[in-house]
Amino acid sequence: MFDTLKRWLNRARRSEIATPTPELWARVEARLPFLDFLPEEARLRLRALAVAFLGEKEFYGARGLRINDDIMLSIALQACLLILKRGLAAYRGWVGIIVYPGDFVVPRQVMDEAGIVHEYNDQLLGEARRDGPVIVAWFDGGSPGPGVNVIVHEFAHKLDMANGNADGFPRLLPGMSRRQWADVFTTAYGRLCRLDDSGIETILDPYAASNPGEFFAVASEAFFETPLSLRAEFPAVYAQLSAYYGLDTAEGEAQASGFRFATGFGMGRNTSENSNGGGDRMKP
Repeated sequence: MFDTLKRWLNRARRSEIATPTPELWARVEARLPFLDFLPEEARLRLRALAVAFLGEKEFYGARGLRINDDIMLSIALQACLLILKRGLAAYRGWVGIIVYPGDFVVPRQVMDEAGIVHEYNDQLLGEARRDGPVIVAWFDGGSPGPGVNVIVHEFAHKLDMANGNADGFPRLLPGMSRRQWADVFTTAYGRLCRLDDSGIETILDPYAASNPGEFFAVASEAFFETPLSLRAEFPAVYAQLSAYYGLDTAEGEAQASGFRFATGFGMGRNTSENSNGGGDRMKP
């Protein structure tokens, strides 16, 4: 499969969006209502990052999908949400973004303990490779499900892979406590797994219980899409993600909804994949 991906990327062309028109900005941002959770200064910074991102990355439409400015700008805005505190350097070292029209199938091979190779197909919404492309499904109607954000999920994996495997322990910002991050996420992940085993639903997609890397990616989706709910149900996780992404999206959602809530958490900063890649988001 990787050889096929490389051929696709060789055929991809770099985006030539220079300065999006006001009409394009308005049209694309209207389909991303969670951007309203950002303060004005962050919105302006996000736009600038998105344009720079488009100048560095290459897009390819798989399975006949025609890539247009709306798709590229939407992906760029959502990907850059995660790096508002880091800048484009966080996404250096790779260039390709492959976009499918909906979910897609990836053939897999697994060898069992007896040495027998089993072949099967994974039906996915996205996949990220540590040193390779990001692959995402595109849905004209928006998200494939409530609170699901394939773009945020896969680019969270990319950040997670910056220091090795996608294991739910990304490279933290200066001043953040590695011990506190590990304690918070280990505790929350264990709790989620127990609830999932008991059939009890939470704000997080059950796919978060797959492994710590998926927990981080799914929690990142909730941080941007449904932050008030995440803060209510997993407050310590929300606090860590607020420090990591440099945003208080829950307060932004409260203000966008016309209410004032006590923030609960400040912006203070003390508060896995194998070498071949991975970071899949399976179809629900």
